[in-house]
Amino acid sequence: MTELRFPENFLWGAATAAYQIEGAARDDGRGPSIWDTFSRTPGKVHQGHTGDVACDHYHRYAEDVALMAELGLAAYRFSVAWPRIQPDGTGPVNPRGLDFYDRLVDALLARGIDPIVTLYHWDLPQSLGDRGGWTNRDTAEHFATYATAVHGRLGDRVNVWTTLNEPWCSAYLGYGNGVHAPGEQDAGAAFTAVHHLLLGHGLAARALRAAGARTVGITLNPADVRPADESSAADAAAVRLVDGLHNRIFLDPLLAGGYPEDVLEHVGRIVEPTFLRDGDEKLIAAPIDLLGVNYYQPTYVAGRPDGAGGGGAYPGTDGAVEFLPPTGPLTDMGWMVEPAGLTRLLERIATDYPGVPLLITENGAAYPDKPGTESPDGPGQVVDTDRIAYLDGHLRAAHEAISRGVDLRGYLVWSFLDNFEWAEGYRRRFGIVHVDYLTQRRTPKSSARWYQEVISRNGL
Repeated sequence: MTELRFPENFLWGAATAAYQIEGAARDDGRGPSIWDTFSRTPGKVHQGHTGDVACDHYHRYAEDVALMAELGLAAYRFSVAWPRIQPDGTGPVNPRGLDFYDRLVDALLARGIDPIVTLYHWDLPQSLGDRGGWTNRDTAEHFATYATAVHGRLGDRVNVWTTLNEPWCSAYLGYGNGVHAPGEQDAGAAFTAVHHLLLGHGLAARALRAAGARTVGITLNPADVRPADESSAADAAAVRLVDGLHNRIFLDPLLAGGYPEDVLEHVGRIVEPTFLRDGDEKLIAAPIDLLGVNYYQPTYVAGRPDGAGGGGAYPGTDGAVEFLPPTGPLTDMGWMVEPAGLTRLLERIATDYPGVPLLITENGAAYPDKPGTESPDGPGQVVDTDRIAYLDGHLRAAHEAISRGVDLRGYLVWSFLDNFEWAEGYRRRFGIVHVDYLTQRRTPKSSARWYQEVISRNGL
């Protein structure tokens, strides 16, 4: 294969999320989140797993940061647990919660690793969930207050702030089909949550800028939506509909000034958009400095009058769209491996929404790897050649996008550690570092050593 070099100052790092790794669910004044409640609801999470202990990163962060430094990471994207900062979602700030992130940021900076803060990665305080969660407009206002509190403690050392992680998941999976917390199944609630999440981003971004934040952005999981048949008008219509519900409903208000008309018409057939008020779109559309892109697989659709559609994850697609099953090599999540989809997606965003620097904030794969004794690295090592192949292919796809003029600033692998994988519990492993959940022993996998080499040479 051709040797590839990435641009000078290309940012290499890894990403995690608070509920997935921290544990310490009741330590130092942390309040319950909607994921604490959801994971305890029978049948919602694999084998009733919870994030109570997870990777115990709350107590083992120093060890983890040392391992990040050993691997050469230049950046670490982590999320702050809102229930640690405001246990009830509003009211007084819990200083012990902020103390943890103080210690984490200092440890990162001491090792030369840039902290990238995500303010919301799905763990809404349960008290706000009890009041409607993201279907309640007040939650957006409370989110801005919380963002201000976190910046007040960390803003002197953290340069890059992202407001939300994957609001598509929060809205559609949380309120549409119910496979994520809070587990509701209401199409109207899903669209209401979409808007209030975006409103929360706008309010928080404004508050962060007022407080002096240097780089403010948001992380989406945009989809590379493809037709089953390139020549089919029905398939093209299906692509347009799904692209509207997955991509343009977020990208247009953030980067093009407002919601697309065809999407608003579709929403209006399901729920009266009384949640949209004058001035909201202007607030949401305030310029951002960075767009985080999470990519795992493409989405193939066909126009079918009897299509099963995407259910609550894509409200209003039943009877119009068929979501095709993935083909070819699959990850342990059953996800399709198609690196070219990343190139197409990055190009599309750069073309349709020019001027915003992009950062791959998540990309990776789950495989059923475990420590073995046959490894050339010695007993107990984890050989994960499938993951290396996945990452290699997607880094080449990212490089191709850069060669075509996309302003891509960096790549953060998902994930640094094996962790609590939401509804899948602990049975799916995305980490480049293996975690033995009984002993909490960390073992860098072959992919971690491979990634270390990629970083050291700034290329493949």
